[in-house]
Amino acid sequence: MDTVFIRGLEINTIIGCYDHEKVKPQRIVLDIEMAWDIEAAAQSDDLSDTLDYNAVRLGIEEVCNEERFELVESLAERIAQFIMLTFSVPGLRIRLAKPEAIENTVDVGIVIARGLRF
Repeated sequence: MDTVFIRGLEINTIIGCYDHEKVKPQRIVLDIEMAWDIEAAAQSDDLSDTLDYNAVRLGIEEVCNEERFELVESLAERIAQFIMLTFSVPGLRIRLAKPEAIENTVDVGIVIARGLRF
């Protein structure tokens, strides 16, 4: 199985369980690896035969802008469900970070893996 990836996707969204986090958008950074067989696209050189990572990005932004989450765990799980169901991705790995969440750190967050392990 091959991998299609998006690294360093930055989105400003409302996320957090503290009052101050519920009113001001925070930056999150996503790294996403998606299991995908690229053979058909490699043969045809046609976008319709592959996983369109721009369409994935737009969908993730929509999830982040239309829904509210208190926990990074909930947001990461929702993004995973969206990608797997919408694009028929058999497996993925998501790293979701909140760079400004805790002082004196580069970032904090979680990594989840769902579906096919690759």
